[in-house]
This record gives sequence, C-alpha cells and structure tokens, in this order.
Amino acid sequence: MKSNWTGCALSLLILLAAAPAAAQSYPNKPVRLIVPIAPGGQTDLLARLVAQKLSEKWNQPVVIDNRAGASTRIGMSLAAGSAPDGYTLVLANSAMAINPALFKMPYDTFRDLAPITNLAYIPFVLATHPSVPAKSVKELIALAKSGRHKLTFGSGGSGSPSHLSGELFKARAGIDATHVPYKGLGQSLVALLSGEIDFLFAGPLVVMQQVKAGKVRALAVGSTKRFPALPDLPTVAEAGLPGYEAGIWFGVLAPGGTPRAIVNKLHDDIVPILALPEVKSRLEAYNAIVIGDTPAEFAAFIKTEIAKWSSIAKKITVQ
Repeated sequence: MKSNWTGCALSLLILLAAAPAAAQSYPNKPVRLIVPIAPGGQTDLLARLVAQKLSEKWNQPVVIDNRAGASTRIGMSLAAGSAPDGYTLVLANSAMAINPALFKMPYDTFRDLAPITNLAYIPFVLATHPSVPAKSVKELIALAKSGRHKLTFGSGGSGSPSHLSGELFKARAGIDATHVPYKGLGQSLVALLSGEIDFLFAGPLVVMQQVKAGKVRALAVGSTKRFPALPDLPTVAEAGLPGYEAGIWFGVLAPGGTPRAIVNKLHDDIVPILALPEVKSRLEAYNAIVIGDTPAEFAAFIKTEIAKWSSIAKKITVQ
C-alpha cells in the first residue's frame, strides 16, 4: 500500500513540474490563431496585428486561420474542440457572448474555452436621422413614449451586436421601436442617411464621418465612460439610462483545459503588445479602447455579457 501511495505522489509531482516546464519551452512550433470572421474586418485586422507581434517575440509563425460563418459559431466551435496545448488560439469578438443567448451552441463557453485577455473595446454610437425631433437621449425616449412618432431602428442583421444593442436600449428605456435588419452595418447606415430608419447603434468608424458632415446626429456613446475620441459626446448612461453599455470587444481565448502556465504565459506575452506605439496608434485609428485584462477578469466579463444578452434575447424573436 505504501508503495502505491508513493507512486501516486511521484506521479503528481511529475505532472506539477511538467506544466511550468512546458510553458518555458512554449511555443516550439507554429501557433494557429483562428479568426471566426472573413478577412478584412476589424476582428481580422486586430488578429493579424497581434499575430505579427507574437511571431516576432516567439520567433515562431503565428498563422491566421479565417473560419467565417454562422455569426462566428463555426470558428469558435473549431477552437473549442481543438487540442488544449496552446497551439490553437482564437480571437473572438462580442458575438461569442450573444450567440449563447440566441442559439443552441455546439460547445460550452465556460468549459470548452479558456479566456486569456480582452484586448480592446469599441463602443457603439447612438445616431439618429436629423429629421427625428430629438437632440438628446432623453428627448428620444420622450418622443417614443409620446406616441407621436413610431420609431424604427436599423442593424447589421438580426441577432447582430447592433441589433441587440438597440433591443437593450428599448428594454432599459421602456419604449417600443421597430427593428429593421440589413445585410451589414453599411446598408443600415445608407438607410439612416435616407431617413428610412430613425436611429441605429454602430461603431464610430461607421457613423462619425456622416456626423461631421451633418448628415446624421450623434446623441450618445455606449461606453461606461466618455469616449476619448468623442469627449463632448455623453454616454447613454449619463444621458438618461444608467447602466447602459454596448459595443464590440475583441479577446483572445484558448481551448478549455489549456495548462494554466501556458494561459498565463500567453497573457504575459500578449498584453505588452497593446502598449507598443505602433499598436496603440493602430487601435486609436480603429477608435478602440485598450483593455488587456487578466484571464480571471476576462472570464468574469464574458459571464456578465452572456447574462446581459440572455435577458434581452428572451424578449425578442431572431429570424
């Protein structure tokens, strides 16, 4: 019996010693970074920026693998089912927190994925057509409640972050507005410019040029604090809806079960990249706010996001 206990103890010690050793030699071969959208979008561009800097740091290739489709579920499922050895990563966006609220998922977010860090966040801007007789969030809410104007809002598609952000606004404000989905935010912006819809939630890059030209009106920003790129624009929260927050975030995750030592090394190697001058300037050009939180903080944030969107999804129908 004693020899059995001794053998078990030795095996445990070997396993405990192996994890740090594996992290020290990691990575010793190419790493795959799955991007669950098509090439060219902000998620893809950020992934390529991070991959380039990690390749330089590790002296190992970090290969981008675009796996678009099903609102990021194809790429996320591939990542969740990959070997938990640190050689497959995924750069997810906020759709990963919305999807569990809308669809039956082929993986368990909390069991099958290991958060590493939330890289950056781009808050949505609440923008209206100039013909809408409301110049503030409070006036827009009052207009909706008056019954004098039946509001419509557009989005980049049913179930998209811009759609759910509008539904969150409706729920928090206690108003009604008809959702009009389009094939992408570009089409919804065209609809806003023509007056086909009354308002939408979209990233600053989508709407701010039109705001400056006076073709649309920006009422507020969806971040918890004022957006540095738009310091004169109030947040939705301070403009009348306390606690409102909506936008797009971008984070790196590994398959669930990836050794903690490797997760920590990935975090420690990725976060300093966000402080590099060329990376900071690129993120500022995207109107992104740098985050770089810990694995535990990112995991808690994802849990909060899923709960928030689940409460909204129960009230709507996604086609």
